[in-house]
Amino acid sequence: MQIQGAVLEQSGAARPYTRSRPIAVATLQLDPPGPNEILVQIEAAGVCHSDLSVVDGTRDRPVPILLGHEAAGRVVSVGDGVDDLVEGQRVVMTFLPRCGECAACASAGKIPCTLGSRANAHGVLLGGGFRLHLKKKEIHHHNGVSGFATHAVVDRRTVVPVDESVPPAIAAVLGCAVLTGGGAVLNAAQPAPGDTLMVVGLGGVGMAALITAVSLEGVHVIGVDTSEAKLAIARRLGASATYTPAQVAEHRILATHVVEAAGHPKAFETAFAATEFGGRTVTVGLPAPDATAAISPLTITAQSRTIIGSYLGSAVPSRDIPGFVELWRNGNLPVEQLITSYTSLEDINQAMDTLADGSALRQMIMFN
Repeated sequence: MQIQGAVLEQSGAARPYTRSRPIAVATLQLDPPGPNEILVQIEAAGVCHSDLSVVDGTRDRPVPILLGHEAAGRVVSVGDGVDDLVEGQRVVMTFLPRCGECAACASAGKIPCTLGSRANAHGVLLGGGFRLHLKKKEIHHHNGVSGFATHAVVDRRTVVPVDESVPPAIAAVLGCAVLTGGGAVLNAAQPAPGDTLMVVGLGGVGMAALITAVSLEGVHVIGVDTSEAKLAIARRLGASATYTPAQVAEHRILATHVVEAAGHPKAFETAFAATEFGGRTVTVGLPAPDATAAISPLTITAQSRTIIGSYLGSAVPSRDIPGFVELWRNGNLPVEQLITSYTSLEDINQAMDTLADGSALRQMIMFN
């Protein structure tokens, strides 16, 4: 079938992207779903920093590639072997399919799936190969989703069904920002009542971590960012206190648990320095591969500290997304507050500029 999708031909274009236009909306051919795959009509897709990092070249991904990994939509049809989803059912896309068979999948979310990670790195689906074509040229899949399109074929293990009452924009954000940021809080940091949790970097993922921490009873929540506007949002969303990184250093602000969500080595250094004796530093940001940070190894031992890397929030999507849905449904997780604006597929280059400027949490592309 023919679809419309946003294809990145080459990474590393100069900004502004509205001028260089590295992403083109094109008509592509989409193959039907194969065994254990489904065809999804996309309803909403969030513009995430992981998309931008492919555009600017920070993350090495094969091109040409159809971007987008935070999305939700409805099942159109299913391939052989899929008997637990029906036409019209709403599903949340997740950007790391779990095969359920490798040793990593037995880690309960602690370690990313080996086969899923390999497929994502090569720009193919978990079952292997391509389903997207442009003028007879194969187009790579982004993190097994390629959600910046009217339709997508994905592996069944990439999606989690949700109730009809969950709006598509909310469902989309659950699959990346909330699963990553909120999952890092619940699965990796694991604060207890009376603890202090600090979030360094208040983009979409960081703010999702913050509202998840705020939902926990008795946890004191601190937000840290260089943007005064984002600090104001954090206070509105329930943060007990907010600081710039400079203020954290000047006043020696400490927390028992610190989640770093900026993806920058300076943010990691800020997060580590702000972690109390015996505390946990959880990093979910994705800096450039050659980025380095300076810390004192002695403090890890002498102060009994723990550094935890958390990919996809150390989550098992089928386990964790229903829990986040219930938090949202009960009014304890204001996911809609993470969506700062709505846009269209045709304005994707502008959306990337806005994201690069640091002036948005989540821009949401709506279809139909």
